[in-house]
Amino acid sequence: MSIIDKELTVEGTVSFKGQLIVKGAIKGNLSGEKVVIAEEGYVAANATVAEMIIGGVFEGELRSSAKLTILATGSCSGKITCNKFEVETGGTLNADVKCQ
Repeated sequence: MSIIDKELTVEGTVSFKGQLIVKGAIKGNLSGEKVVIAEEGYVAANATVAEMIIGGVFEGELRSSAKLTILATGSCSGKITCNKFEVETGGTLNADVKCQ
């Protein structure tokens, strides 16, 4: 498990294995297995992941091969391609969504 803490902003390409928890910010490209964007987290990226759980903010293009979950505190906008997705009551989805 890796963590991008709330005081950290990463710009560029982030590649990882396992789980990444984002409490800070990522701007750029993101690829890996499971991403959890915490309530205080922000991601503006072209992302290719197996699974993403959004409790904070995601903006950009997301390709998820397994599942996308938007929690009650989460917001997702942009272009989404996923296998399965779930939006909890209170979560916001403003995206072009394609489920495969």
